[in-house]
Order: sequence, then C-alpha cells, then structure tokens
Amino acid sequence: MNDKAIRVLEFDKIKKMLSEKTVSALGRTFVDALTPVSDFYQVEAMLKETSDALAYLWRKGGAPFGGIHDIRGSVKRVEIGSVLNIPELLKIGDVLRCSRVIKQFLTNDIPVEWEGNTALESGRQIQSFKQVEEAISNAIISEEEISDHASPELFSIRKAIRQKQDGIKDKLSSIIRSEQFRKIMQDAVVTLRGDRYVIPVKQEYKSQVPGLIHDISSSGATVFIEPLAIVEANNEIKALLIREQHEIERILMELSARVAEIRVELATNLEILSRLDFMFAKAKLSRDINGISPKLINQRKIRIKQGRHPLLDRHDVVPIDIELGYDFSTLVITGPNTGGKTVTLKTVGLFVLMLQAGLHVPVKEGSEFGIFKNVFADIGDEQSIEQSLSTFSSHMKNIVTILKEADEESLVLFDELGAGTDPTEGAALAMAILERFTKRQICTMATTHYSELKIYAMTTQNVQNACCEFDVETLKPTFRLLVGIPGKSNAFAISNKLGLDQYIIQRAREFLTQDNIQFEDVLSDIEKNRTQAEREKDAVRTLKSEIEKLKNEIQKEKDRISKEKSNIIAKAREEAKAVILNARYEAEELLENIKELVKQGSAANYEKALQEARAGIRRLDNLEGSFVESYEVHENLEIPHDLKPGESVLMLNLNQRATVLEAPDSDGQVMVQAGIMKVKVNISQLKRVDEQKESIEKIHRVRIKGVKASDIKLELDIRGLNVEEALDKVDKYIDDAVVSGLHEVTIIHGKGTGTLRKAIHKHFRNHSHVETYRLGSYGEGETGVTIVELK
Repeated sequence: MNDKAIRVLEFDKIKKMLSEKTVSALGRTFVDALTPVSDFYQVEAMLKETSDALAYLWRKGGAPFGGIHDIRGSVKRVEIGSVLNIPELLKIGDVLRCSRVIKQFLTNDIPVEWEGNTALESGRQIQSFKQVEEAISNAIISEEEISDHASPELFSIRKAIRQKQDGIKDKLSSIIRSEQFRKIMQDAVVTLRGDRYVIPVKQEYKSQVPGLIHDISSSGATVFIEPLAIVEANNEIKALLIREQHEIERILMELSARVAEIRVELATNLEILSRLDFMFAKAKLSRDINGISPKLINQRKIRIKQGRHPLLDRHDVVPIDIELGYDFSTLVITGPNTGGKTVTLKTVGLFVLMLQAGLHVPVKEGSEFGIFKNVFADIGDEQSIEQSLSTFSSHMKNIVTILKEADEESLVLFDELGAGTDPTEGAALAMAILERFTKRQICTMATTHYSELKIYAMTTQNVQNACCEFDVETLKPTFRLLVGIPGKSNAFAISNKLGLDQYIIQRAREFLTQDNIQFEDVLSDIEKNRTQAEREKDAVRTLKSEIEKLKNEIQKEKDRISKEKSNIIAKAREEAKAVILNARYEAEELLENIKELVKQGSAANYEKALQEARAGIRRLDNLEGSFVESYEVHENLEIPHDLKPGESVLMLNLNQRATVLEAPDSDGQVMVQAGIMKVKVNISQLKRVDEQKESIEKIHRVRIKGVKASDIKLELDIRGLNVEEALDKVDKYIDDAVVSGLHEVTIIHGKGTGTLRKAIHKHFRNHSHVETYRLGSYGEGETGVTIVELK
C-alpha cells in the first residue's frame, strides 16, 4: 500500500485511537504492525475478528484483561534453568490468572449460534493452570515479600525468629528500665544496627556497658552497644535469617521449576491474550465511532451510505452518500473552499484503508466496498523550499508517480487537480489526466474549481459530476455531497450579499463570455429545481411517516380490542362451565343422600329427597341446554347444507339452540323454533349441532377435581367391618375417588383370617372403575392392604 497515501489520509491517527483502546503493551505491538492488505479473504477474516469481539462487547461488556505482562523473557530464562525472582513470578501469576478469567469470560454463557466466533475459539484454546497460579499467589505477597505459609519450614523458621526477637526485646527492655542503666542511656529505646539489636548509651558511659559497639551517632554523643547478654541470641537470629534466605531461594527455585513445566503453554496463552487484546481494541473503536462491517464485493466498487469521517465529531459531521465504480469510474467534485470537498476525498480513502486493515467504518447498512490493491492520494500543499519546487511542481511530481504506478485495481484521489498554474492550461492538463484514468477504468475522484472540468464531466462517458452544497442565503456550506449535479460558482451571489456595488457586479458579468453566462444560468436552474424537489420529498416523507404512525396505532387498537374480546369470552365460558359443574355435583350429592336414605329405610325422607334430586337434575338439564360450548365468534364457518325439519342447530348471533321446522327457501331463510319462539333465520347464521357427538362427549367428559378432592383420602380402612358393610363402604369410596380424579388408592383390610381380603378381591374382578389391583409390597403394608389402580 502506498506510504504517502497512508500518511496524507491520516491512517496513523486511526492507529493511535486504536492503540489507546488496548490494555497491554503486547496488544499495542499488533496495532503498531497493523497495515492495510489487499487479499479479499484476509480482509474478510480480519473484519470477522472485529465483529466477533464486538458481539461480546454488546452482550457481556468489556473483557477483563487486567494482568497481561510481557513475560517472554522470564519464560526463556526458565527454559535454560534459571531461577525467577519474586517480581517475575508475580507477573507470571497475573498472566495465569488473566488466562483463566478470560477463558471463563469467553466460553461461559454463550449462545448456540455463536459457534465459529473467533474470540470464542481463541478462548477455548487458552489453557488454565490454577494449581500453579495458586502456588504463586499463596507463596508471594508482594514484589518484596514471601508469605510465611509458602512452606512449613519457612513458617517454622520465622516463628523461631520472632520468638528470639521477642526474648531479646524483653531482655533489653529490662536493662534500659533498670535504675543502674537509666542514667547512662541516651534514650530508653531498643534499636537495630545491621540486623543486631542494640541500645543507645551516652559516650561517657560506654565503658560501663559490657558489649560490642556497632555504631556511633554523627555527633559522637551516642554509642550503640550490643550487650554481651544478648550477643548469643543475636547470633542465633542471624543464623535463622540465613536459613530463612536459603528456604526462600528453595521456594523460588521450586516455583520456577513449576513454571518451566508449563512454559510452552504459557507462551501460547500469552500470544492468544495479546491477540485478543488487539481484537477487543478494534471492537471498542467500532463501538465508539458507531462503525459496522459493510458488505465486501469482489469488484473495484464503492457504495457509501451515510458515511462520516471517523476523526470528526460524529454529532457535527454531515454524512455523505457516494458511489464509485458502478455507473461511472471517475467523479469530479466541485464547490467552494471549506465546503467539504477535501473531507469527502479523505473519507473515501480512509474508509478503504480502515476496511482493508480489518477495522469497521462509520457507515449505514447497505454500504459496499471492493478490495483495492493500492490507494494513491495527491492531497494538500507539499511545496518544497529545499528542492525549489512550487506548489504546482510538487503536485505534478506526485501525479507523475501515480500515473506510472496506478492500475485497474487502484483507487486514485486528486485534490485541486491542475491548480497552481495558468487556469486554462491547468484545466486542460486536468482533463487529459482524468481521461487517462477513465479510459483505463481506474476508480478516480478529483476536486476542482475549473468550470471546464464540470463541462467535461457532463459530456464524457463514465465520468460524473458532484458538488458540495452551498447556502447562498447564509453564505455557509452545508457540507452535503450532491452526486450528479455540478457545483455552481457563487462568487457574484456572495459578493452581492456582502454588499459589493451592483455596478461592479454587473460589469464583471459583462466580462464573462456568453457561454459562461448560459452555463451558470443552467446550473442555477438545476439548483433551483433540486431544492424544490428536496422540499417536496421531505414533505412526502413527513406525510408517509404520519400515515405509518396512524396505521400502527389503528393496528394496536384493533389488537387490543380483539384481545379484550377474547378475554371476556374466555371468562364467560369458564364461569358457565363452573355453574354446570356445581349443578352436576349438587345432583350427585342428592343421589348419594337418596342411597343412604334407602339403606336406612326412611320412606318419608326418601320422597322428599327424591323431589329435591329431580329438581336439581332439571336445573342441570336447563343449564346444559342453554350452555354453548364455545362463546367465540367463528369466522368463515361452513354454511350447513341440506337442513331438514327436526335437525338441531345453533343460532350464532344469539348463541341459542333451535330446531329446524322447515327446509331453507330460495333466499336461504330457515324457519326454526327456539323454546316457544319461532323465527326465520338466514342459513349463514346457523350451525348444525351433532347431538349424538355431544352426548358421547358428555358421557366421557373428564370430571374436574375440586369439589370433593379435599374430602377424599388416598386410603380406606375397613378393618373390623363385616363383608357386607365393607363392600358398601368400598363401593362408595371408589365412586368418590373416581369423581375426585384419583388414579391409585389403598384399601386397608388387615391380615387376620383373610376373609375381607378375599371378598374385596372377588368384588374388584368385575368392578367397572377398577383397572387393576394387587397386594401391597414391602413398606406398603404387604398382605394387609390392597393397592387399586382406577380407570
């Protein structure tokens, strides 16, 4: 890729933004090495990396990369048998912990459709070594301290040191507090000199304290003496300190050996973590610039929708829509200075460089990019004083290089092509250069102020005009790019707005050729028509938006009404069913009472109960006759054909049963009778009722638990009853159990002589509600109970 284009298009600033998103120096090495590539599949893979990491950012937030250190030197040292120091082991422990945490972050709670995600696959390749990690963390407290619990031996040594130190302190404290030594002490404190405990004694009394002198104060007034009474104890502490250091060295050697065992895996983990840091940095950049991965195509074409330059504030920059390589290969952009022409060039060129480096770009869906082998850019004033080159010469030298090196797989960008010399000659040169690139089908964009280039673009095949819009009323550019429209010179309009004398403006017009005047008038008409069309388009867009909004509101209201209607119907159905069930259970209770009365032989009570039962059953019949199984409004119901007198039908509009009295007439009107009322109903409002099917459904309808469920237990105890009493009680219990919806019950008859058991089993052989029965197994009561499975 052309280095000059990379520089002038400010790709280095994008890399700087990307570098700031990394969390480790190793991740930044990937950023430093980042450069655009031209292989289609490589670009596709690099973009997929960014997209896959971005998916994690949106779903799980930032990855916990804390703890990545460059431990490659330490890994090489353990490979040759060196012992690592405490800071090196701490960093290795951090890397091990980071590897484990990142692996969990990447592989836990992942959607099934994420299989193939680059970050996920990288996470699966990371190996965890928790035992080594914990060994390091348990042994090392900080970069300067080993834990007491690093080994039992170290714990024992340090405990002995503390005990010796406490003994020395106690002895010295007793010395400095005694009457004998109080007057000769400079300060009543115990201090250290070279790992030896000493006491400060006044110079003139040093001979009165037998011991070893270790130091003298700078003034000479104080002598630090180690009393002979503690010399041996200090020597023992010194020996213990040497043992402590040897044990620490042994611990470091042991930890280094454990690191050496996993050095290959550790180096692999470090490489994966560094790559992941780089991938997530790309994802963070994409999130911050609101970027996407546009569609890649295998042709040298560009389609940008709502593109924003990534180095400008996305809230202020005006997005551009631009195409290149579809209907034309050369685009000539005209417009006033500071109108956005150069920004447009840089936006297109920078997007290509970013994409081919695997970075997302801030565009909308629908954008497409081909892969370019090279990008050339002649942008900016590179006048050289040292080489005595003018602005024109500097540009022309660059253009000569581009003409030699650019081919059909290149993207070429020219800013102010032909500027810096005589306008007539410059325009002619510019047209000749553009003609060369256009004939070779090289994607080319050029900005210019020359009117000749506007006409050239309008009259030449495969070349298109574009302009940066300028608001004459406010004297400010709008920064909108308008493809297909040449830019209009606004010099006279701007001068007029700024107050230039009308005579001068009119005189200037007279100096223009007639062709120039007509061309500017044509551009004015085009601009006026375009502005009018934009206003009308905006009005239509507003109306369309309002219509869509009303349509959505109407649909929501329709859905709400439909849902409310369904809820009301469902509630009414449930209430009706509850009434029917309650009535049925009432009738069953009455029938049970009648049975009891018959057994008791009470004729008077029997007659009264029988009347109540009949009344209850009549209520049930009336309720069932008026109840309609479904209260829903059925659309597109099949119209009943061949209705005959005597058939039962349902009047849909009244939810009422009726009987057909006459066959349908020619108009589809049917005479039916509902109760005492006779009425003519259109056949479309009737539904044939299958009475036989309804009767079968009523017979086989499953009873709902609830009415008697609370009174029925899972077992019946008939011990102590005679056979007749037991069978009556079992029959009633089985009936109640079936009504309550029980599937398995237990009859407790006891072991005894077996008379009750035999009678019960014989009774169950032909019982209509008994599916199977068996004696209880171990833990269920064995031969003392019978387990009954109900139908």
